[in-house]
Amino acid sequence: MASTRRRALVLGGAGVVAAGAGFLGWRAWDRRRSPVRPVVRIGDGVSGPKDMAWVPGGVFLMGSDHALARFDERPAHAVRVRGFWMDRTHVTNGQFAAFVRETGYVTTAERTPDWDTVRVQLPPGTPRPPDAALVPGAMVFVGTRAPVRLDDYSQWWRYVPGADWRHPQGPRSSIAGKGDHPVVQVSHDDALAYARWAGKRLPTEAEWEFAARGGLEQATYAWGDDPAPDGAPAANYWDAGKGRFPVVRPEAGGAAGTTPVQSFPPNGYGLHDMTGNAWQWVADWYRADWFAAQARRGGGPIEDPRGPRDSFDPADRGVPANAPKKVIRGGSFLCNVDYCLSYRPSARRGCDPYSPMSHLGFRLVRDA
Repeated sequence: MASTRRRALVLGGAGVVAAGAGFLGWRAWDRRRSPVRPVVRIGDGVSGPKDMAWVPGGVFLMGSDHALARFDERPAHAVRVRGFWMDRTHVTNGQFAAFVRETGYVTTAERTPDWDTVRVQLPPGTPRPPDAALVPGAMVFVGTRAPVRLDDYSQWWRYVPGADWRHPQGPRSSIAGKGDHPVVQVSHDDALAYARWAGKRLPTEAEWEFAARGGLEQATYAWGDDPAPDGAPAANYWDAGKGRFPVVRPEAGGAAGTTPVQSFPPNGYGLHDMTGNAWQWVADWYRADWFAAQARRGGGPIEDPRGPRDSFDPADRGVPANAPKKVIRGGSFLCNVDYCLSYRPSARRGCDPYSPMSHLGFRLVRDA
């Protein structure tokens, strides 16, 4: 995951990678992937935290050796997680607005960028830009007017002054009427601040993947192996059949942005939109080689892994390999088969924790 607003601010570019329930999401073709059909349990505020789903924990194969898996998802390795509660949906605009009203919190995108957090994402020796260039804002997907080569993401991303959680596409945009959409344009710090207020925490990467799988062992998608069950998408991602990424002309189809939470059926644990719609911050630092290192340990399932102590991403062009990055999971409305097939439970990326983006949000967990 490229360092987003940091390089855009300094270099003028724009880098980013490519975001009572029943058994509505549990389909017959999925049952063969799990020996026990999960029991959906949603807290009501008395028996469990309100609007959080119980994830029972257990042993599973984390990562993937599937043909679609990237190098940083390999190899699949046994992990055990303890049970926990997880938000049924992304944190929404309405929920985040309540937090801001009560606390007066100012998000990363609304503050003047701090040079010390910017420069660690840049090549050594990059000169400090003038103060006039360090203005509040965030990264926005702007798309292109015609098909382009997919080796230069600055063609479809732009640092937009004035973009923030209230104005995800820039100062002229609004979240009016979108209180039930995922909040986006929030940094990792913003997610942590909300978590402290809510009495919750970000999930670990292992907890997130276990929950996203919904009881399906090594299924390709959160709903099974069929990318489009019943001939229709099972999540909000870029429909390549309607137009080529990243073209956003109306006649060419393409991404429409986030959709309301719960627009698609839940998985086996009663969790909505674990993949697609908006990427989700998790607690762990990102190392591209972390799964390989975990698999080499051997000796049975790894117990509740908490991630590495530092970051390592040699594939991000123009960014020091050890620049700080946090893991993001789940993909977003921009993911597609041609460029970013990340609406899969094993897919993972690293992202500058101080870079808000228009396709990145979060959900939280609470210990049993």
